[in-house]
Amino acid sequence: MEHDDRSPDEPDGGLRRRRFLGYLVTAPTLAVAVQWARDPAAAEIPPPPQPEEIFDVGDLVRLASAPTSGLVAVRVHEDGTASFAVPRAEVGQGITTTVAMLIAEELDLPLDRVAVTLSDARPELLFNQFTGGSTSVRSLYTPVRTAAAIARRRLVETAARAWNVNPSKLTTRNGEVLDGNRRAGYGSLAKAAAVTRTTQVSATLKDPSEFTVVGRPAGRVDALAAVTGRKTFAMDLNVPDALPAMVRRPPTIDGTVDAVRNAAAVKAMPGITDVAVLKHGVAVRGRTFGQCIDALRALDVTWRPGPVAGESDGTVLATLRKAVPRPSAPPPFSESIDAEFTFMFASNSPLEPDVAVADVRAGRAEVWASLKVPGDAQSEIAKRLGLPVGAVKVHVVEGGGSFGRRLHPDAAVEAAEISRRMGKPVKLSWSRTDSVRQGRAHPMCVSRVRASYRGGNVLAYEQRHVSTETSFSHGFGDMVTTNAAKLPLVGNPTVAQAFFLLSQSSPYHFGTTRQTLTEIPMKFRTGSMRNVYSPNVVCARELVVDRLAAAMGKDPVGFRREFLKHAKLRDVLDKAAFEGGWGRRLPAGVAQGVAVASEYRAACAVLVELDCRPETVNRRVERGVTGPRVTRALVVVDAGLPINPRGLEAQMIGGLNDGIAMALTASLHIKDGVPLEGSWDNYFYTRQWNTPPETRVIVMPPASDEPGGAGELAVAPSLAAVACAYGRATGTMPTTFPINHATLGFEPFPLQPSTPQSPTDGLDRAF
Repeated sequence: MEHDDRSPDEPDGGLRRRRFLGYLVTAPTLAVAVQWARDPAAAEIPPPPQPEEIFDVGDLVRLASAPTSGLVAVRVHEDGTASFAVPRAEVGQGITTTVAMLIAEELDLPLDRVAVTLSDARPELLFNQFTGGSTSVRSLYTPVRTAAAIARRRLVETAARAWNVNPSKLTTRNGEVLDGNRRAGYGSLAKAAAVTRTTQVSATLKDPSEFTVVGRPAGRVDALAAVTGRKTFAMDLNVPDALPAMVRRPPTIDGTVDAVRNAAAVKAMPGITDVAVLKHGVAVRGRTFGQCIDALRALDVTWRPGPVAGESDGTVLATLRKAVPRPSAPPPFSESIDAEFTFMFASNSPLEPDVAVADVRAGRAEVWASLKVPGDAQSEIAKRLGLPVGAVKVHVVEGGGSFGRRLHPDAAVEAAEISRRMGKPVKLSWSRTDSVRQGRAHPMCVSRVRASYRGGNVLAYEQRHVSTETSFSHGFGDMVTTNAAKLPLVGNPTVAQAFFLLSQSSPYHFGTTRQTLTEIPMKFRTGSMRNVYSPNVVCARELVVDRLAAAMGKDPVGFRREFLKHAKLRDVLDKAAFEGGWGRRLPAGVAQGVAVASEYRAACAVLVELDCRPETVNRRVERGVTGPRVTRALVVVDAGLPINPRGLEAQMIGGLNDGIAMALTASLHIKDGVPLEGSWDNYFYTRQWNTPPETRVIVMPPASDEPGGAGELAVAPSLAAVACAYGRATGTMPTTFPINHATLGFEPFPLQPSTPQSPTDGLDRAF
């Protein structure tokens, strides 16, 4: 499709559309940055009862990113290609493909001629280098399009000058400027289009009706590299003299080294070049990772216990339950449903363990790692090494999954410290066991709910969520503090409470609604696992919704329809009920479950069928672990404008399997201050044997020209739908998750013959 570059203000210019400001940046060839802020009129939303519906986490990231959006640029090169260093992490979610599609669309350039790389840490970007909370597409959508549109306009103006014609007479297509039979490739214009000083300009974005790339299914730009093994991760980098390094870790979380009795003997082992004592471990560097593992096993270390050495599941749960605030008195003459739900610790469990490469020399440091907040990593490394921030260079490389793990730069900071102590470059890899036991965990939490009703109305809904403390040490706290005056929050909430309030709201008209967060600082190593608080909060809520429907004698789908606030949620629920055959006849012990969630300015409904029959529950599949199986799953999503529907579908399937794992099998069991699980042989993420044989994703036609967030959207309703299906199949509402390990009494496997508390346990399966 050709693009007409005439202004909408000119005659025959087509629809009147908003114009956006940007900058032509000094560079050898054309480079365009963007100035962008939200249209004030767009923020005038009637105030709903909960902060999340006024201003959510995505709005905060957009607000915080806007002041520095002009510091990232789309570049057009003399070979006719375009490039963009995206200030976000690529960890498998497909952001590089999404950004490439936006640039290709506005620049009228074939997608395969757009190269998107990952930006190094840039302190001047401030909060515009943060990946999390399903905010990347929402915060980049307009700035990236604007920069590309300005680049296209500049190329058109350059051709017009060369041909001595009016720019409004020219069109663009497939990387060329056209004037009848005359054409000029972008590459031939790139140098002439460059400017010698930064200049503010404006451009008109395409109307969505003109899109030929955005909104159409596309394969990932990195798909071929992924399936042929050519993608480059930190472990694949060839940094000169960077040899493998690993760390012997304490038997309790954050334990410290007391003494190392045989460091010299270990250093003399084959291939070992260095041994260094750290605060929380002993590092070794060797020619191969196998030699490093042998050295770790040989180390004779005594340890001081960590801050949670005396804690186990039972003690943590007791502490949380004591901290739950008393519920409010129910309204007069009403009946109440009271329920309490427990969610165990869980692991992010990305495919790639924590890896970082570091080269620290006198007065400077260089680090390579997958990082979601590289500016925070740069600051932490500088602080640890006693260097100015400008002396630390941090390169962001692609990561093999994250689910929140890459928000914390633990491996990058540790690699830098090891390199400094050894005086040599290192390629640090945590073992899988390190990542599970000493990495970041999703906190254990308790959610207590009281829902009061009278007749056919729900009069009050109260949810008190109590959790071990979630670490927000990755820069989000600074974002909240800097923009505190602009947030619709009352009082002085903690960073965690601010995140909770900006991400949680009830989608139902349930009268007086109150949702609160209380966090207990128990010194576990925690982090923001995918979807953070929402899976637990939504699961508890949707189970109580089923109880309310039963108490009022109503169908669960019909009850939800009656009380949902927003048409978007009713639409996805109706679609799920119709396409999923809600209410169809099923054998005894098999039941359907449905749940909805609204977050990130998007809506999602999930309908599953769960088989809880004895012949399914008692089958022995893997290490004796069995249990219910989801046999059919349907995810219906409305995430606004889907940039790449194929990528959105993949995100929904990933979220579905996360939710199934949280509901049925995946958890960490804490004993004497350390998780018993050490790898995927006993941390039971969704397996092939309990993945639904039939899975469908339906992407609803967009009701908006703006994209919503979607990366985490399906997790919460998937967990909740499975939980609701279990309650309907067994007649017993589940209250402890995951169901397989708690309700059915299973324990993690294997607990013997290995000693779970041993720091070297699992090194034979390190990767």
